[in-house]
Amino acid sequence: MKTKITVVCSLILLVTMSFAFTPFTPTPEYFEGKWNVLVVGTPEGDATIPMRFETIDGKTTGYFTEAGAAEEKKMSSAAITGDVISTAFNISGYDVTLSLKKVDDDHAKGDLMGMFDAEGTRAK
Repeated sequence: MKTKITVVCSLILLVTMSFAFTPFTPTPEYFEGKWNVLVVGTPEGDATIPMRFETIDGKTTGYFTEAGAAEEKKMSSAAITGDVISTAFNISGYDVTLSLKKVDDDHAKGDLMGMFDAEGTRAK
């Protein structure tokens, strides 16, 4: 009988601790809305790319607007893991990837293709 009580108490303690040590991850809503992403140091100079993200039924979709274009284009992919959004899209004839990580409520930092620094600012 004493063994059963010890096992039950140990299980309760283990379950409680697993919740206590689960890291907090922001919900996809953090990236929701419009962003201006500045990509620094490309061969064609610095570029600001307007972007928009929406999450419906747990699936994130991204859109962007190329310089000189009136309509936004849908990104090939957009996925949120923890506090990072990873995207892929074709811009100016190049297939690129962009990754942004939350810095604060209105800013994110990351890179384009792992080569160029990117800074995202939430559009107000």
